[in-house]
Amino acid sequence: MISIANLSHDYPGIRALAEVSFTLEAQTITALVGPNGAGKTTLMRALCGLERPLAGSIEVDGIDVIEEPRRAHERIGYLADFFGVYEALSVAQCLEYAAAANGIRQGLHARINETAAALGLSTRLTQAAGTLSRGLRQRLAIAQAIIHGPRVLVLDEPAAGLDPEARHALAALLRSLQASGMTLLVSSHILAELEQYATHMLILEAGRLREFRALAPAARDTHTLVVELAAGAPTAALILAAQPGVAQVTQRDHRLLFEFTGDARAQAALLHALVTHGLPVAGLAHARPDLQQLYLDTLKTRGASHES
Repeated sequence: MISIANLSHDYPGIRALAEVSFTLEAQTITALVGPNGAGKTTLMRALCGLERPLAGSIEVDGIDVIEEPRRAHERIGYLADFFGVYEALSVAQCLEYAAAANGIRQGLHARINETAAALGLSTRLTQAAGTLSRGLRQRLAIAQAIIHGPRVLVLDEPAAGLDPEARHALAALLRSLQASGMTLLVSSHILAELEQYATHMLILEAGRLREFRALAPAARDTHTLVVELAAGAPTAALILAAQPGVAQVTQRDHRLLFEFTGDARAQAALLHALVTHGLPVAGLAHARPDLQQLYLDTLKTRGASHES
């Protein structure tokens, strides 16, 4: 869905992006992370056709963004870090304006109602945008970004300023947009929040791509699981590794992290086998990717390689 090759961009005296290359598959959610000044916003603006890069190529859904930015805009929705809404307009009027700006003329009323329903704004259509809470303004801004039916949604710090309840609702919303067929690129400094929905992680540092990895196993019915032990068991890792469907076992204190291929019945059989072998199992659960640790490990590894 997104293909970027050898992308470089300069500001006066600063190389913001340096030969960045990656591809994003359709219907994925990629977490774009990196220190301040890493080039994340520049990358997103170039992807959306709002910055013309020094060199390289950008394609979205087969369209050359640099050569055909207006055509690419039909496929892209973008929410900037500092977004705005017209406070004097009603929610419905804001959506109508956004739709018209993106060339939507036919079925406008139905499009407004559908988008408002998807974002939980159906009861707010007549309310002035300026009276909405921060969380609802965020939803309205996302609604404005997707009302034209884009294939790609790019979000720069979408959870900034939101309370925990609103962040949880935002995570659920982004998962639903992915399920509807959208491909999402989301920048955030709140890595624990990204864990709730990201399928991939892309790390930028000093304008360069440091790492791009999948966070979820590609194989169907393959899961990252964790076994919690109530006490130490020296042979626990060996016993677990010998079970059907188990791979890549790592042990940290009383926790065993591993990849498992199998359905719910197979997981139940695995749990039964571990207990039968005498392991003091306190729990078996799906493990969430620790983006914070992955991010810090990547920067630490890169820093060590530069020093050597």
